Amino acid sequence: MSDGTPADLFFDAAIALLQRVRDEEAEAITAAGTLLADTVAAGGRLFAFGAGHSSLAAQDVVYRAGGLALMNLLAAPGLVGVDVMPATLGSRLERVDGLATAVLDTSPLRAGDTLVIISLSGRNALPVEMAVSARTRGARVIGVTSVAYAAETASRHSSGTYLKDHCDVVLDSKIAIGDAELTLDTIPAPFAPASTVVTSALLQAVLATTAATLADRGIEPPLLRSGNVDGGHEWNARVFEEYRDRIFYQH
Repeated sequence: MSDGTPADLFFDAAIALLQRVRDEEAEAITAAGTLLADTVAAGGRLFAFGAGHSSLAAQDVVYRAGGLALMNLLAAPGLVGVDVMPATLGSRLERVDGLATAVLDTSPLRAGDTLVIISLSGRNALPVEMAVSARTRGARVIGVTSVAYAAETASRHSSGTYLKDHCDVVLDSKIAIGDAELTLDTIPAPFAPASTVVTSALLQAVLATTAATLADRGIEPPLLRSGNVDGGHEWNARVFEEYRDRIFYQH
């Protein structure tokens, strides 16, 4: 790291990743957005799942102003961020065989639904098993991951496969292994992760595609408005009522 402040260099790195994702993942973004639109139009439900920090991007598309009201968070204790104590337990839970199946067994996911699974490495048992089990149940799967991990790390699932191997659509975040964009001679470890920025942007690009695709088909996208805008609560109440059978965070 040489020219510019650390802040400048991080912004440069993040912007470069966003540009790369925009250019290289355009086809996959269109495919993912179309799949979600197909699901909505056919009466299916939408779910998002991520463990640890990958859960941040999942939470960002649920009950979100400007977002699709039908996106539901698929969650389990100890897997939503760093709220579990100790925080390191969450990392261990991602490697537990059978946990993903147990989560799906107690979830409303069914055939005809679409599940977005976010996992930066895609190598742990949890996201792999989640994708396999969801597809076995007749759901479609969109994976958001860094494909580079599959080439340079070993899978932690008994099958030796990765999340990317069990998806209908794969969105590659292009994040380098280790998820740290900067180095400095005076700091012994790389630092400044960008996966949350890039993954969230990828998902918002997908949902923008979904909304536009639905509109092109003559279907009003079930979007939410901010509760801090006049009329927002009334707008959302109408959407919640119309789609109450497909929105689970209201129950």
